[in-house]
Amino acid sequence: MNIRANILLRVYLSFGLIVLFAVAVLIRLCDVQFVEGHKWRAMADSLSTKYINVEAARGNIYSNDGSLLATSIPEYELRMDMFAGGIADSEVFDSKVDSLAQKLSQFFKDKTPKEYSRYLRSARRDSARYLLIKRKVGYQELKTIRTFPLYNVGKYTGGLIAVQQNKRIKPFKYLAARTIGYKNENVSNGVGLEGAYGEYINGESGKRLVQRISGGVWMPVNDEAEVAPKEGADIISTIDINMQDLAQSALEKQLKISDADHGTVILMEVTTGEVRAVANYTRVKEGVYEEKFNYAIGGSQDPGSTFKLASYMALLEDNKVDTNTMVATGDGYYRIPGHTIKDSHGGIGTVTVMKAFEQSANTAVAKLVNAAYQDNPSQFTDHLYDIHMNERLGLQIPGETKPVIKNPSFKSWNKNMTLPQMAYGYEMQITPLQMLTFYNAIANDGKYIAPIFVKEIRRLGNPVEQFSARVISERVCSEKTVKKLQAMLESVVTKGTGKLMGSPLYRVAGKTGTAQVADGNKGYKAKKSYQASFCGYFPADKPKYSIMVAINGPKNGYYGAAVAGPVFKEIADRIYASDMEMYNDIPNHLVGNTKAPEAKVGESKAVKKIYKALGIKALYADKSVSGIDTNNGVPYEEHAAIKGVMPDVKGMGLKDALYLLGNAGLKTRVKGGGKVVAQSIPAGNRIGRGLLVQLELQ
Repeated sequence: MNIRANILLRVYLSFGLIVLFAVAVLIRLCDVQFVEGHKWRAMADSLSTKYINVEAARGNIYSNDGSLLATSIPEYELRMDMFAGGIADSEVFDSKVDSLAQKLSQFFKDKTPKEYSRYLRSARRDSARYLLIKRKVGYQELKTIRTFPLYNVGKYTGGLIAVQQNKRIKPFKYLAARTIGYKNENVSNGVGLEGAYGEYINGESGKRLVQRISGGVWMPVNDEAEVAPKEGADIISTIDINMQDLAQSALEKQLKISDADHGTVILMEVTTGEVRAVANYTRVKEGVYEEKFNYAIGGSQDPGSTFKLASYMALLEDNKVDTNTMVATGDGYYRIPGHTIKDSHGGIGTVTVMKAFEQSANTAVAKLVNAAYQDNPSQFTDHLYDIHMNERLGLQIPGETKPVIKNPSFKSWNKNMTLPQMAYGYEMQITPLQMLTFYNAIANDGKYIAPIFVKEIRRLGNPVEQFSARVISERVCSEKTVKKLQAMLESVVTKGTGKLMGSPLYRVAGKTGTAQVADGNKGYKAKKSYQASFCGYFPADKPKYSIMVAINGPKNGYYGAAVAGPVFKEIADRIYASDMEMYNDIPNHLVGNTKAPEAKVGESKAVKKIYKALGIKALYADKSVSGIDTNNGVPYEEHAAIKGVMPDVKGMGLKDALYLLGNAGLKTRVKGGGKVVAQSIPAGNRIGRGLLVQLELQ
C-alpha cells in the first residue's frame, strides 16, 4: 500500500469514528429529551427551588384610650407570568393586551398606553415569567387591578402575581413618633416601643416555596405561603392620644415663640407612673421643628434650680434646717474658693428657707448645704444614692442615659466647689424624665416609682402580660419632710417665681429652673446657652398628673417661668378643663338655683354621662309610665325614631337634629343658631325621602 492510500484510509477511519460518535450523541440526546425527559425535568425543578421566609404582620400598638398608634397593612409587589394558565393562548393575550395597557396607564398614570403595550408584548416575546408591573400597591388598589382585562381570566389564570409585603404605618403620623419608635435594617434593635417589644410585636415568620427562573429571579410556586406566618402580639401603651397632641402643640408653639434649639415635655400620672405624653422637638431650620431625638430619656445635663428640691429634702431630713430657718443671701453673691455663686435677680436679704425656695435663691441653698455637709459631704450624697437617684430608671424603652451624681470618691470631686455647686443643680447629669420621677415621688407622698410606657401585651384580644410601675423606693424621705416639701412647691406657685403657672380653679405645685448649659469641652465660659425648665404637679391638694417642661437654647428670654411655664400652664389648664373627676364638687355651683340645669334633647347616653359627671340624679321613664317622680332629679324620656314618620327635633342641638333627619332621608335648611325651636314639617307627619325641612334655631 502506497503512502497516499494509507493516508486516505486513516482519514476515512477518523471521519467514520466522528460520525459514529455524533450519531451516538444524537441518540443519547433524544433519549434524555423524550424518553427520560420527565425524570430530568423533575430533578431540575427540585434543584432550583427553595423556601424563603415570609414576614409576619407585626402587632398593633394602641394608646391608653384605644386609639391605634401603629399598625401593619398589606402592601403588594405586582408581577406577571406572561404564559400562565388562561393567557398562554396567544389569541387570548393579543386580543386583550391593549385593553390591559390602557387600564394600567389610566390607573398608575406613569406610562402611556402605548408604552405599557410595548412593555407587555416585549416581555411576552422574551417569555417572561415574573415581569415587574408595580411596587407598593395597596389592598384596595389590588382589588381594582384584579378586574382588569387578562387579569380577570379566572382565578390564578390571568398571569397576575401579587407578592404580599407588610407596611408599617402610624395613623396619627407624628404624634408620639419617637416613643412609638420604628424598626429598620439600619437599626438592629429598633427604637422606642417598636424596638423594646420586638419579640412580641414581630410575630413568627412563615415559609414560601420559590423557584428560580431565567435571570436568576426567584418566583413563588404557589399563591399562598406553605407555612402561614403568625401575626405579632398587640401592645397597649400608656400614651393618651389627646394629651399627646396637646403636649406636642403646646411645646412646638413655645419653641417658635422663644426661638429655641430644642425642647421636651413629659406628662405622667402620679400614682400609677403611667406616661401619658412625651414630646420632643428639635429645630431643623428657622421656625421648623421635628422629632429627631428623645431628649426626655437621653438628654442628660445639669438640671439647675429644679434640683434644689433634692437639696432641701436632705437638709430637712437631717434636721439641718426647717422651713422657717433664716438664711442670709446678702448682696446675692456667695464666694467660695475658685468660684462665685450668684442669684440672677440679686440678693433678697435675710429670709426664711421657705422664702429662699420661693425666690429660687442659689446663694441660700449653696450656703446651707455647704455649711451643713462641708465636713462630711457623703452624708449629703448618700441621700441621693439611698433612693437610687444615681441609677437608671430601668425604662421599658431603650436609650435612657445613666445619671451622673457625684460623691467624694469621684476623681472630679473638688472639696471647695463640688458640694455647693451640686446644691443648686450643677456638676451632675440628669435627664428630664429622671428629674420628673423625683418630683412625682414628692407628689406621691414619698413613693418613688419608675415611669412605664406599656401597660399590657395582648394576643388575639387576650392579655399575655400586664405591667405596673416598679417601686424604686417606698419612701424617699419621712412623711414630715414630704409634707414640708409639698408646701414649699405650692408656695413657689402662689408667692414665688412660679406665679404664672397658678390658676384660680385648681392648685399647682412646682419649681422653676434656669441652668446654664456647658458647651462641650469649652465649658460655661463659651457663648452662653441656657435650659429653661418647670417641673411640677396638679392639683396640688390631690395630685393626679406631674409634668416636666425643658426648653434648651431659647433666644427670646431664658428664665424657666417665662419660657417653660406657659407650656406647663396650657397643658394643665386643658387637662383640668376636660377631666370631670378633678372638679366633681359641681353641686356647689348650683347653690341658690331653684331649677336644675337643662339638657338639650338628644342621645340619652350623652345626657346620662353629663348628669353623672355633674352629680345630678337622672330619672328614667318610658311611654308606659303615667307619672314621673321629679323629686331630687331630672326626668327624661327615650324617643325612638319611626321609619316614614317625621321625628320631633325641637329642643335638640343642630348636630343631633341633622343626624336624625339625615337618617330619615330628609334635606334640611337651617336658620339661626342654638337649639331647634321650630320645624316646617310637624312631628308625626308621614314623610318620604328627599323632602326639604326647614329648622329654626335660637
